[in-house]
Amino acid sequence: QAQFAESGGGSVQPGGSLRLSCKSQRMILSTFNSEDMGWYRQAPGKQREFVASITSDRFTNYADSVKGRFTISRDNGKRMVYLQMNSLETEDTAVYYCNDIRASRSWGQGTQVVVVS
Repeated sequence: QAQFAESGGGSVQPGGSLRLSCKSQRMILSTFNSEDMGWYRQAPGKQREFVASITSDRFTNYADSVKGRFTISRDNGKRMVYLQMNSLETEDTAVYYCNDIRASRSWGQGTQVVVVS
């Protein structure tokens, strides 16, 4: 079983919105609750990059390119991390992944986001 299961991707027009979900499938609840979690993305032909993070205390941090448009949140009881993406731009096209903030666990399949007119 993969560490993480990401979902919620799709194809949208510029200016549209998507909400991504990530389920931690192998962390026990207490471990998940104490982990700082992050979203990452990899665009075609580019390296994977940081998008957003949320600490166990729910402090958040964002890449400059998504600040003000994306919102990360978590539901500890469900071991879920979410990424609300608004005002999507073509540059947001990528496969989106979640992991802990150190990216120390194996990557899931990711979820594809395509922003196209």
